[in-house]
Amino acid sequence: MFENKKIFILGMARSGYEVSKLLQKHHNQILITDQKEQDEKKKEELESLGILYKTSNHPEDLLEQDYDYVVKNPGVPKDHPCILKAKSLNIPVIGELEVAYHFLPDNTKIIGITGSNGKTTVTTMLYDILKQANQKVYLAGNIGIPLSKTVTEMEKDSILVIEISDHQLLDMYHFKTDISILTNISEVHLDFHGSYENYKQTKKKIFQNHQQNSIAILNYDNEEVINLTEDIVSKKIYFSKKDKKDAYLNDGWIYIHDKKFINISDICLQGEHNYENIMCVLLALDIFDVDSGVIKKYLKQFKGVEHRIEFVEEVKGRLFYNDSKSTNTESTITALKSFDKPIILLLGGYDRGHSFDPLAKYMNHVKKIISFGETKVRVKRFAESQNIPSISVENVIDATKAAYLNAEEGDVILLSPACASWDQYTCFEHRGNEFKQTVRTLE
Repeated sequence: MFENKKIFILGMARSGYEVSKLLQKHHNQILITDQKEQDEKKKEELESLGILYKTSNHPEDLLEQDYDYVVKNPGVPKDHPCILKAKSLNIPVIGELEVAYHFLPDNTKIIGITGSNGKTTVTTMLYDILKQANQKVYLAGNIGIPLSKTVTEMEKDSILVIEISDHQLLDMYHFKTDISILTNISEVHLDFHGSYENYKQTKKKIFQNHQQNSIAILNYDNEEVINLTEDIVSKKIYFSKKDKKDAYLNDGWIYIHDKKFINISDICLQGEHNYENIMCVLLALDIFDVDSGVIKKYLKQFKGVEHRIEFVEEVKGRLFYNDSKSTNTESTITALKSFDKPIILLLGGYDRGHSFDPLAKYMNHVKKIISFGETKVRVKRFAESQNIPSISVENVIDATKAAYLNAEEGDVILLSPACASWDQYTCFEHRGNEFKQTVRTLE
């Protein structure tokens, strides 16, 4: 399928860089383009492999009729001029995951994880536990590891644990999982998809190509999930905080198939959202018959993923938490619900035009808001509407310092921006790392 073809790659980043190298190994003629200047060493490496790289603000001018495929970076919108031109020329537009899928070794068992929130935590736990259980398992996807890189390292008869974002699902067609996990659905990324309905239908694509023996692990408490998956053909397995389903929470215990599995007091990660994530993981691991002792030992020690309500440091009695991965209001709500101490909230970033109003009823512990980035003016207006004092600054460094100066002993200083990072940072990890580095200079 991807042999001796002429392929146009729109957008470099990690996925474009890795998929170009994968495709080069199969005698394809490749042009990769991006609006931003790239690392010189990477450009030199690609050129040494015979891959042509061009920086261009108008990549559509480089696209010609004789290309066989356009491989689109997940962040490129579907109405980008280059994508519209490709479609007018009847050139298929696909994503990096779709390409890499066709190079998977034989008998790969795929566990795909998506959802508005929780997918990185679920993906991380699943991979870690399977690895500790001595399974032949690999990690890839939206967690920061392009499948195009992982696939070159994989062996046959292995397990692939892959986090899949809605942006990635949009450009997937043949990709098929054996097990699909949908953690939850809420109104996010509407600027990218145009409507909530479009967003939901894109999420549903994780079940496309499923057959009756394929497995869907679903959040029974999330009405949107239940409605969306009503007509899928998969075998459905449910988890719930309230009802007795395949996994459920009752009297401080997590049950699997009506049997007590672990008391929540023995779990390092606390919070109902984390119990939901853990139930997802337990249902998937049950399919692989993983030893319960390995799972329980892990759950007693696992402290969470980086940039997701991550404890950074205590400085003179002020507790700093990095939640840079919260790029929407739903994620920030989860973070706010995790604390019962006074909070100074660092809020702001790339302006998608989304409202901050969903945060309103969860602000009871927030004593001050520090706004930054493109949305700082709108965040300040939101703070005023809630009668919460606020300070506006330029970036995360300034916001961290301002929060420290305005905090008292016992306060939580929480970076949970409810916005993407692209106005000032390359990714949420970059933003989170800058926050952590600044915290460590405060003393």
